[in-house]
Amino acid sequence: MWYRLVAILLLITVISSNFSRFYVYAGFELNKAYIAKELCENRSRPAMHCNGKCYLMKKLRAAEEKEKEQESKGNSNRLEISFFQEPFNLSFNQPAIAGGNSSHVPFYSYLYTSQHIDSVFRPPKQTA
Repeated sequence: MWYRLVAILLLITVISSNFSRFYVYAGFELNKAYIAKELCENRSRPAMHCNGKCYLMKKLRAAEEKEKEQESKGNSNRLEISFFQEPFNLSFNQPAIAGGNSSHVPFYSYLYTSQHIDSVFRPPKQTA
């Protein structure tokens, strides 16, 4: 239950960050009369018929700048690591050959052959 609640809450916060303009428009439409009467820069000049649009444009610019700032902050938090390594040369030491005493060599190593087999293996045919 808690995981679903946390997932829904995180989903809402991610989606709400993308709808900041919508919230500014909605706030403007809900408080249009108050903004035109109290917060508008041109409230002393009613002939301009601004009705708070100057305030709306200011808020939209501020929201856009905030989005750009968050986006640039998100890009600056990324850490890029480049990995460079010198070429690695692999070398093998020559095996030491035991002198005369072959009793330490296990029996299975005597069964190994490195001869090439010329014939091709063909499985037996099934008789029905």
